Amino acid sequence: MEWSLAILTDLRWQDVLDILFLSGVAYCIYAWFWGTKALKALVGLLGLGAIFGLARLWGLFLTSWVFQILWQVAILLVIILFQPELRQMLERMSPFRWFKPRGRSQSGDWVSCLVDGVFSLAKSKVGALVVVERAERLRELTVGGVVLHAQVTAPLLFALFQKESPLHDGAVVVQNGELLMAGCYLPLSLSEGLPQHLGTRHRAALGLSERCDAIAVVVSEERGSVALAEAGELKEVSGPQELAQALEPGNGKQGSGGPGRRILKALTRRLPAKAFCFLMVIAVWVSLAGEQDVEKRLSVPLEMRNLPERWEILEPQEPKVQVQLRGMRKDVMTLDDSRVFATVDLSLARLGRRTFRLGPNEIVLPNDRVQVVRVEPSEIKFRFQERS
Repeated sequence: MEWSLAILTDLRWQDVLDILFLSGVAYCIYAWFWGTKALKALVGLLGLGAIFGLARLWGLFLTSWVFQILWQVAILLVIILFQPELRQMLERMSPFRWFKPRGRSQSGDWVSCLVDGVFSLAKSKVGALVVVERAERLRELTVGGVVLHAQVTAPLLFALFQKESPLHDGAVVVQNGELLMAGCYLPLSLSEGLPQHLGTRHRAALGLSERCDAIAVVVSEERGSVALAEAGELKEVSGPQELAQALEPGNGKQGSGGPGRRILKALTRRLPAKAFCFLMVIAVWVSLAGEQDVEKRLSVPLEMRNLPERWEILEPQEPKVQVQLRGMRKDVMTLDDSRVFATVDLSLARLGRRTFRLGPNEIVLPNDRVQVVRVEPSEIKFRFQERS
């Protein structure tokens, strides 16, 4: 549509900031709900919203009324049914999480001891789940567990995950280089489409990494492999060196590479999804921005009418009028000096009149949805002479 292109070609810096901010929020919501049952509900809400918007645009009164009620009821149902997911999403988006004091994670012996213990368990095909806490605290995400406050050692890890141990079914939590708790239960991943071979430990590791910035290390008792869950992704670890590098403070997805590289990686990661969110926000923004009440100033030509035949104009030769217009953005932004002009009736020039008034009634507009706020100048003076 013409007005859509006009709005996009005349963006203010506030509009650009508005679009970019909402695109970021839309992508965060998409990334958080991706692969979960809540995503289907979110897509359903967007579908209802799209039908409601089209019904309003086309003037379908009854359809608009019905879908407005359905939209409100659906939002309430989503809030009730997916309260845990919404709460976790809001916690992740809270600005206070950036101001939490980061614990001093001491690198060195504990990392090597943890790596030795994990690969010792893998060699013996003993299942294990070890969580390394980072900036975000795990207290609200874990259930149960026994507080140990013990030093991280390979023999202790091996003993905790033996089948004879009462704590072998849960996870071990490492905080600031200390083995804080054992026997903790973690939230399972809600993502759909996970491989069939993934067991409960892998799903718990993924579930925790989807909700916080912790690293979860999983040892498979069937295959004797070691996997690493971080930022909602699970990958197998090839050897002790790779695991040690990921566990070192400052490494991993949160801190690998320089600032420029991290920013570039963050921008290009899941690029199709980000592009989709960006285009969706632009479409919604344009449709809503078209209803916004705005003002626009134009310099329009003045058309002289009914000039007596024996007179000709000396001054001004090509007069211009400044017009301030107000209306909906979709109506105002398409206007230019080819569609708006001022007129003045010079028929009274024969009686000696030289000054003519200019007001809203002298401005010609393409439709009645736009109002004239101000006309400058409010009057214009002419000099005439008789034709020779």
